[in-house]
Order: sequence, then C-alpha cells, then structure tokens
Amino acid sequence: MRQAVIVGGTGQIGQAVGQSLLREGWRVTALSRSPAALMRDCNHVEVDARDTQKLTAIVGDRTDLLLSCVAFDERDAECLIQAGRAAGRIVAISSASVYCDNDGRTLDEAFECGFPVFELPLNEQSPTVAPGSKTYSTRKVAMENKLLTGASCPVTILRPCAIHGPQSKHAREWWFVKRLLDGRAVIPLAYQGRSRFQTTSVFAIADAILKAMAGKLPAVANVSDADSPAVSEIGRAIMNVMGVQAELMGLPETASYPPELGATPWSIPSPMICSAAATAAMTYAQSVEPTVRWLVNTVDSNNWREYLPQLAAYPRDHFDYRSDEDALRLQGTKSLAD
Repeated sequence: MRQAVIVGGTGQIGQAVGQSLLREGWRVTALSRSPAALMRDCNHVEVDARDTQKLTAIVGDRTDLLLSCVAFDERDAECLIQAGRAAGRIVAISSASVYCDNDGRTLDEAFECGFPVFELPLNEQSPTVAPGSKTYSTRKVAMENKLLTGASCPVTILRPCAIHGPQSKHAREWWFVKRLLDGRAVIPLAYQGRSRFQTTSVFAIADAILKAMAGKLPAVANVSDADSPAVSEIGRAIMNVMGVQAELMGLPETASYPPELGATPWSIPSPMICSAAATAAMTYAQSVEPTVRWLVNTVDSNNWREYLPQLAAYPRDHFDYRSDEDALRLQGTKSLAD
C-alpha cells in the first residue's frame, strides 16, 4: 500500500487530496498543529510543520508522497528537504501569484502599484518575481527554488490560482452566496462583470498530485480549472447550484483598482488567465457545487468571519448593501441577462 504524509492535512487542499488518495487505496497521515475532525480511515498527528525532527520521524523511509499544503518560504523548504530525504516524491503547493508582468508587478503590490498587466496566458515559463523575503510571492519563489535545487528526491511544485473548495478560509463564493441568502434580487458587478481571475478547484489539485506521482507533470506545473470564467459566469454558476436567481448588473468601466463599487473577490481590471500543465477536466461550474453546499450548510451571517478569516481580512466591507444600491443608480449600469 502506498503511503502519503500531508503537511497541513486538515485544510481545504489537504482534505481534498487525502480523500482522493484514500479512494485510490493509499494510506494517509494528515499533519496539523491542532486537533481536527479526521477523514475516515486517515491517521492524524499533531505536529508543527517546522519541527524537522518530528517530521522526519513521521515520514521515515516508507513514504511515497510527502505533500506540503503550507510551505511558505525557504525555512519550510529546508524542513521538507530534511524530512523527505527518503521519500518517493515531495510535492509543494505554491501559487500563481509568483508571476509578474513586464514591469515586475505582482498581485502583492496591486493596491499600491496598480494591477499587473500580464502577457496571456500565463504558463510555467512566464516570468516570476525574484526569490526573497519581502512579500508572499517572493517567499514562495524562494521556497520553490530551495526545494528544486536541494531535495534528494523528485520534486513537483504546483501553482494554483483563486482556489475554491469546501473548508476554505478564503471562500470567495460567499460574496455571492450571502447576497442570495439575504434575498438580494439585483447584484452590481464592477468592470461590467467581465473580470477573469483564473480559478482552481481543490479537486483539480488532487488530480494534479496523482498525475505528479505517475510522472506525468513537469517539475513546476500550473493547476487550473478547465476554463477561466468571468465574474458574471461565476455568479450564474453559484445561482444555479443554489436554485436562486438574481439579476446581475454590469457597472460602467473604471480605471480604479480596487473598484469602489461592485467589487467581488475576483474583480480585476485586466485578466489573469493561466495555461496549465495540470488543467482539470472540469470547468468551474462543474466543480463549484461542493463549495457552495458547504457554505450554505455551515456558514451564516453571524459566523462567516470565524469560518472565512482570510475573506474577512479584506480592507473593505463585502456586504455594504447601501453601496450596492448606489452602484445600481450609476449612469451606464446595464443588465447582464443572457
């Protein structure tokens, strides 16, 4: 029986991958810093991801896959290198945020320097920021480089974008789900609802890891859904899952970022679309249902900040319905009805 150790195994990616591996007949050990509800038939160990000694003991010499869903910088990479010396393969989750445009801009500096204008589609050979310790993206690149050059076993780096899946602490879908639950019949969307911010389901990531273990991916692979839906298409997909309809209204074009009105978590002035070595078989609309069902059944107006702390940390009020009403009165606002 093949064995996997998943660092960060109780988060949204870890759970999706663990369930996928269990279905394939693997033995799975999920690691996390605190107690968590376990997947059926999955072992769980409480350990800090940077405790190299304990991590090495858990991995041992019979682990086929050492997966880190939480590797962030060079220090994390070094822990994986030491613990995974006898592993069959190390896989680390990075991010498509490492890509930069011709002016060196990434998502990290978008609020201060303007949103990057990428040469599309972004592929694994597209330029990235230099490794360093300054930003999220530079640290991710440093982590990638350390693993690729220092590990004694094969390494696969996966770069997803705008991840969606159950158990997410950053479930962007809540922006639409809550409005629909609150009975909002008309929903304004910045940039005429045309923004395309590449999406990636956790199921696509799980499938990519199986491909990596079969030797079917390059050392660095983007992971994406089969499509790159516009915000208006995301809204319609969520409405179809919930069986609730609202009219989507496209707001007039604006040069500002972030937009003052109708700003969804996917609203960007220029597209970010990935060409992926690990392109999923399913589109966003085909894979988003579990996320929406989890939100509807688990999250509500009172607890959403607790469940979705990363979404709550945005520097704006996602549910300022007075601003929505102001937006709908703007001249040039148009219905996006099919």
